[in-house]
Amino acid sequence: MASVDADALSPEHWIAKLAEPDRPILDRAGIQAQNARMRALDPSIHDLATLPDPLPRAWVRERIEALSVLPANPLYDGHGTPLPPRSLRMLRRALALEAIAPERPLHYGLVVRRADLRTFPTRASAFSSPRDTDIDRFQESALFPGDAVAVLHESRDGRWLFVASERYLAWIAAADVALGGRDAVLGYARRTPYRVATGAHVRTAIAPGEPRVSALPLEMGVRLPLRADWPPEQPVHGQLPVAAHVVELPVRDAEGRLQAMPALVPRAADMAGDYLPLTPAHLIGQAFKFLGERYGWGHAHGTRDCSGFVSEVYRSFGVLLPRNTGDQAASPALDRIAFAPRDGHAARMAAVRALRPGDLVYIPGHVLMAIGRQDGMTYVIHDIHGGRWRAADGTVAEGRLNGVVVTPLEPMLAGDGRPYVDHMVAIQRIRPAAAP
Repeated sequence: MASVDADALSPEHWIAKLAEPDRPILDRAGIQAQNARMRALDPSIHDLATLPDPLPRAWVRERIEALSVLPANPLYDGHGTPLPPRSLRMLRRALALEAIAPERPLHYGLVVRRADLRTFPTRASAFSSPRDTDIDRFQESALFPGDAVAVLHESRDGRWLFVASERYLAWIAAADVALGGRDAVLGYARRTPYRVATGAHVRTAIAPGEPRVSALPLEMGVRLPLRADWPPEQPVHGQLPVAAHVVELPVRDAEGRLQAMPALVPRAADMAGDYLPLTPAHLIGQAFKFLGERYGWGHAHGTRDCSGFVSEVYRSFGVLLPRNTGDQAASPALDRIAFAPRDGHAARMAAVRALRPGDLVYIPGHVLMAIGRQDGMTYVIHDIHGGRWRAADGTVAEGRLNGVVVTPLEPMLAGDGRPYVDHMVAIQRIRPAAAP
């Protein structure tokens, strides 16, 4: 936005305004307690260890049909051509619902690379408009290396798996999952010591002879076991680990089974030996690492969307959030301030003025993170597709922001021309509900 000056695009600018930038919001025990509440109270979070085994047919079918719903409105391919009814029928057939066994043993796997989660078992895209191909309506989310899944079903051609992850159920390409034993899969995220990706764009070192672990993207918050016992004189894929950390990554063997493989992460990479301390300064600093990144609906384009943005920022502190904005906004496990249609503008503005850095502001379909106040306005950082705002001369400006941006909250307008503030459904705060 034209009204945001260069200083406001610097994390140091906002950190300098904090009275106690390094004050812990939650310590490690507090974060563990918060995550335990999330897993116990939030219905959008799935405990893979407690899924029914074997899986009843009705249980599996219900979850597939809740996701893989044929659209009621017309959809278009990437060339602007309407998707024919036959294509949609083929998508339905690919679900192979009639092949779900009355009972099937539960299988587990680890994701081996950043992988899309899809509405249907297909890589084909679908768009609501023949002219706008930014938002693929078949794209749901993404999973990252080391994420655990439970396999619930397979597509008709066997190339896709319907999986449950901790935060989402959807279709994933079978080639992106290595199947393994329950203990190995569920224990991967608990292994110590470990390294945590704390940067926006971390990659493993190039390994020319082993493409499965070469230049592998590691999203913010990804946790990998550290091979602290690796002999320093022993090369890893042709490179001595004298200036790198040796981590262990899951890979697939020729039959799709889980194997462990060492990989190097350069010591210069933005990683840490533990999750970062949850402080206001670190929250702002982590969010600004994504500044200017392209918006990616459902983690498309190798980037992320608004809810993915805030959840990955918090993931770098070890804090668990639901995947989608609706679930985040409604979560009973957070310190939630809810708004009803009857709540007036004055009450909403009072809540806005009381926002603290790191607080999450929700309007239908969007989330923004508060970073501070300046010149009588509340500033936020958010990952947004299109935007409208009230310009200094009172006119309405509109633009495809299409990325992670810093804006004042108060001038932002929803599609009906009303302020975001008047559309707020909730403010969520990541701290114990009893905290002041």
